[in-house]
Amino acid sequence: MNIELLAPLVLLALIDSTSFGTLLIPLWLMLAPGRPRPGRILLFLGTVAAFYLLLGIALLLGASTLLDTLQETGNSQPLRVAQLVVGIGLMALGVLMEPWTKAGKERRVARRAEKLAYAGPSLQMRMRERATDASAPVGAVIVLALTATVIEAASMIPYLAAIGILTASELSSAGRGAVLFGYCLVMIAPALLLLAARLLLHDHVAPILTKLEALLSRNANEAIAWVIFFVGLYMVGDSLNALGWY
Repeated sequence: MNIELLAPLVLLALIDSTSFGTLLIPLWLMLAPGRPRPGRILLFLGTVAAFYLLLGIALLLGASTLLDTLQETGNSQPLRVAQLVVGIGLMALGVLMEPWTKAGKERRVARRAEKLAYAGPSLQMRMRERATDASAPVGAVIVLALTATVIEAASMIPYLAAIGILTASELSSAGRGAVLFGYCLVMIAPALLLLAARLLLHDHVAPILTKLEALLSRNANEAIAWVIFFVGLYMVGDSLNALGWY
C-alpha cells in the first residue's frame, strides 16, 4: 500500500477517533465516580469498533458493486457528477450547521437552555448518566455503544470518505477488509491510550481527562462542521479533477 492511500485513511481515522462514540463516552466511563472499570470501557470500545467494521464491510460491498456496474458500462461520469453534487452539499452543510459569530453562538446557547427547560435533559445528557452509572448491568454498556454508533451513523462523513477511498483503490476485497480493520483500530486507539494513562497514573491524570472531556463537549459540533466542510472540499476537488473540468 502506498503513502498516497495510507495517509488520508490514517487522517480520517484519527478524525473519527475524536467523535462522540469513540472518545467522549469513553471519557465519561473513565471519569465515572469510584475506581475505573477497564472491562466495561474495553467492552464499549470493542462494540463500537465491531459495529463500524461490519457496517464498513457492508458499505464496501455495496459501493464495489455499484462501481463495477458503472465500469462495465464504460462511463463513470455520472458517479463523478454525483460526487461533485454531494461535495458541494457537504461544504454548504459545514458552513451552515453551526454559527460562526459570537452573537450566533450566544443565541445557540440560549436556545439550548430554553429547550432544556422545556423538554428536560437532552439525549446526550441522558446517555452520560447511563455511562456514569456504576450499577448498570454489563448489557447496558453494549446497548450504550450501539446507541451511540447508530446516532453517529447519520454524520459519519469521514468514515464514508474512507469507504470511498478504499472502493476506488486497486486493493483486493481481502486487502480492503484488512485496511478497514486497521482503520477501526486506529479509531479507538486514542481512547485506549487514555485508558492506559488513567489506569497507570490514577488520579494524577484525571484533571487532564476532565479538561479534555469539557473541550470535546463544548466544541464537538463545530469540529464536526469543519470536518464536513473539508471532506466536501476534497470531494469537489477530486471530482473536478476526474471530470477534467479544471
